[in-house]
Amino acid sequence: MPGRSSSSSGSTGFISFSGIESALSSLKNFQSCISSGMDTASSVALDLVETQTEVSSEYSMDKAMVELAMMDRELSHYVKAVQSAISHVKEERPEKIPDLKLLVEKKFLALQNKNCDADFQNNAKFVQFKQQLKELKKQSKPKEDGGHNEVDKIKDKDARRAGNERDGLQADREADGTEGVDEDMIVTQSQTNFICPITQVEMKKPVKNKVCGHTYEEEAIVRMIESKHRRKKKACCPKIGCSHTDVRMSDLIQDEALRRAIENHNKKKNRHSE
Repeated sequence: MPGRSSSSSGSTGFISFSGIESALSSLKNFQSCISSGMDTASSVALDLVETQTEVSSEYSMDKAMVELAMMDRELSHYVKAVQSAISHVKEERPEKIPDLKLLVEKKFLALQNKNCDADFQNNAKFVQFKQQLKELKKQSKPKEDGGHNEVDKIKDKDARRAGNERDGLQADREADGTEGVDEDMIVTQSQTNFICPITQVEMKKPVKNKVCGHTYEEEAIVRMIESKHRRKKKACCPKIGCSHTDVRMSDLIQDEALRRAIENHNKKKNRHSE
């Protein structure tokens, strides 16, 4: 009869999938738990790199991220398989309802058989984790020129200045206006990455544009995008020279590595000034 749910072997006059759809909703909620787990593992891994903890601990976090990404992929495949099975029954309207469990398993296995390592490149959390880890390692590791980072170079610059004064060379450098130019350029160039192209001040909560790679203060870029969209216009990347003309909220990701770099720079600068 119309309006009555059918059994798995009866007519498909009308079938209610509300129970299945409710279960799918619960599965999607579990996906958000996996996402939170990936955020936590990523944060711990960055902490380990920042504190220069042994590589084995960092590796365990990397392994955890892989396992979480695999869980996310498997769950996504199962959700897709169920949705595909429901759509199949709704569209085909077969004389007899097929065994939904077998149909879902068949579609799920078909998706699983296509698995490959390249799939992880489609997982935004995993990709972001690898990029942030790489960037933070680059900022944390000793430089080729004797193992000095940018803050160490500030100290070295001061030491060289003191030496120059003792040797009577400081006056000569000040006279021709070249004193400290090369060292200041090194420090200044590293700090330009900390400046938001919109506010022109140091960022506190930087976000990166996945499309063009530029970073901005989160509040400033969100405000700019919303303002443009209210006027039915596209938001161009505010970085001078960038050709990206349609910045969207979905393009923005938290730049945890840069945020940590800025905080570390300021902590070391404050310690140096004390």
